Amino acid sequence: MARVLAVLLAVLAVAACTADPDATSAGGTRFVVDIEGTRVTVPERPERVVTLSEPTLDGALTLGVTPVGTTTGRGQSGVPNYLAGRAGGIPLLGSVAQPNFEAIGKARPDLILVDGTSINNNPPVIALLRKIAPTVYAGYAGGDWRVTFGYVAEALNRAERGREVLSGYDARVSTVHGRLGPRLAETYSVVRWQGSSASLILKELPAGLALTDLGLRRPPGQDRIGRGHSEPVSLENLADIDADWMFFGTLGGSSVGNPDAGGGAGVDAAREALAEARAVPGFTALKAYRGGRIVPVDGSLWTSTGGPLLMNLIVDDVERALTGS
Repeated sequence: MARVLAVLLAVLAVAACTADPDATSAGGTRFVVDIEGTRVTVPERPERVVTLSEPTLDGALTLGVTPVGTTTGRGQSGVPNYLAGRAGGIPLLGSVAQPNFEAIGKARPDLILVDGTSINNNPPVIALLRKIAPTVYAGYAGGDWRVTFGYVAEALNRAERGREVLSGYDARVSTVHGRLGPRLAETYSVVRWQGSSASLILKELPAGLALTDLGLRRPPGQDRIGRGHSEPVSLENLADIDADWMFFGTLGGSSVGNPDAGGGAGVDAAREALAEARAVPGFTALKAYRGGRIVPVDGSLWTSTGGPLLMNLIVDDVERALTGS
């Protein structure tokens, strides 16, 4: 409690020195109800948005809003790798699991967007953020990306544009599905390789949802909902990651709590991890490996979380890998 109080006092001091008293009233205000049922007064036209997770950053960028601050991606020292081209210049205000309250206050936000992937079951943190600016809790950890995106769009007063984005995604999925033909009869695994061990991305996470949307089947052992994050697989049970095809990504040796541990997240990092995986007993015996059907992918895209930009890029990867175009 003493630590929380100290942080609160620091935040209040920063907010008092940096906040613009007219920031939330310029252009008027409106009410939104977030996913937890909290009624939040937000600017009618937010101009200084802070996003504290991959899904909220992805959603804001999708809707044409460039945040004034964000956090690092899971297990990464910068913005999510798949968003680096769009968000590389956005100031970092802490990591996805540890927002820097002082830096957030100095950014003078008029709206803060969070979700359960960044602030999970932590009411004191939400309370601290709401001392800085209106804060909308947009979705739960492991929740449906569409739902989170809907709350982001509503908070940004761009709900109609949000519905158009979702319709566009559905149309794209339908087109790609129609091109897959015989590939629909095969099975697909999504694996995150960390160090010398594997984790499975199951059906509730974005990559799993994308495969389901496309009509792609999972192996029997993976044809299920997980716990909202990757599921570790012991080396003794390495066969559990197998399928006709495997999408294989990594976040290097890093983790949410230690993003600076080293390693990358892109396709080149996945290829390096695949080379290391070959030395693990049993890996080269996997059907996907023997068939030459392991596809190295960006781990920040396939094995983490995000919004419409992420989902469309996954669909692009699937189309390229399975149709050659």
